[in-house]
Amino acid sequence: MQKNKTKKIQREMGQSDMDHDPKMAAEAVKKQALALGADSVGIGNIDRWENAPTQMDPKQIMPECKSVITMAFRVMRGSMRGVEEGTYFSNYSAMGYGGITYLYMPMTVINLCKYIEDRGYEAVPMGHQSDWRSVDGWYTKYGGRLKEKFSRPVEPGRAAPDVMIHLRIAGYLCGLGEIGYSYMFLTPEFGPRNRLGVIMTDVELEPDPIYDGPQLCNQCMACANECPAGAISKNEKIQVNLAGNAVEWARIDCKLCSKTFRGYEEVDYEVPEEERYIANKNSKPGWWSPFYKKPKTVYNTGQAVCGARGCTRACMVQLEKRGVLRNQFKDEFRRRKPWKVDWETEPQYPNDVKMPDEPIMSDETMKNEPVDDID
Repeated sequence: MQKNKTKKIQREMGQSDMDHDPKMAAEAVKKQALALGADSVGIGNIDRWENAPTQMDPKQIMPECKSVITMAFRVMRGSMRGVEEGTYFSNYSAMGYGGITYLYMPMTVINLCKYIEDRGYEAVPMGHQSDWRSVDGWYTKYGGRLKEKFSRPVEPGRAAPDVMIHLRIAGYLCGLGEIGYSYMFLTPEFGPRNRLGVIMTDVELEPDPIYDGPQLCNQCMACANECPAGAISKNEKIQVNLAGNAVEWARIDCKLCSKTFRGYEEVDYEVPEEERYIANKNSKPGWWSPFYKKPKTVYNTGQAVCGARGCTRACMVQLEKRGVLRNQFKDEFRRRKPWKVDWETEPQYPNDVKMPDEPIMSDETMKNEPVDDID
């Protein structure tokens, strides 16, 4: 008697549903992106990058690129609740920043690339990661400055590795939303609560129009007014032309932003090593940080002690007040007066907190408790 052989189940490949109709192909890709976990998705044709700086040109990565797909991944409003209340800072850095960038987003981007490559087209997965980019100063209209002695072109006519696609500009050119005054990317769904992932592919997809919906950023200056260290200029702007559209954002002091982001300010006097917020720097915690020293980074880049106070939270509060976002909530986000840490006064801890030098149990209780051996 012959046994029935188990049928091998394989991933389907070689479908031809992207071969003939760019509109249908684009619809299929967008549906798949949303099903895989993106919160919004848009497509731009490569012609929109015609005047891109060499170090930010998708064609330098994929010369045959025809379409760029950009996906937005929401930062949960709730992941900013703890920092808004001043009691739970790590959640924004982990769940709203590093976790999306290095865990959630790459899975969606990779799986959408699989969907495209199963159909015989190449797809370059690009999450938010840019650790090897060869340029700094990427916020300027000049395409950034090369890092000194970092890399060189492999041959004349090619960019110095790594090329880094400008993610906010990709979001704009794919029709997902606007670049706000704070330089944060704003979507009509979530405002500044987004992280962006990009795919480059050689399949022709019908592009989405550049965003022309309700105005998101009205340059109310809430972002600049509430940035703890004033890293967002109130009068200097960067102006660029993107696919024939004039776009501008504030000049950002990125060095100052980097310090503010991590919760500290540098001082011009000697700070004892044991009191420094950042080792090897004469630094102290800013009024926006409750930590004596910078907490450890989570998920590689998650160290947003400032909790995006100006560029995200202040912006979001204003956008929600104006009622222009699709993701609406039953209650407003800001429910109490914003806090500030007064480092000139002694801290007041809750009455039930056990201090480091205070025994958990009374001395008498501890005498009667068995002591476990600790290796």
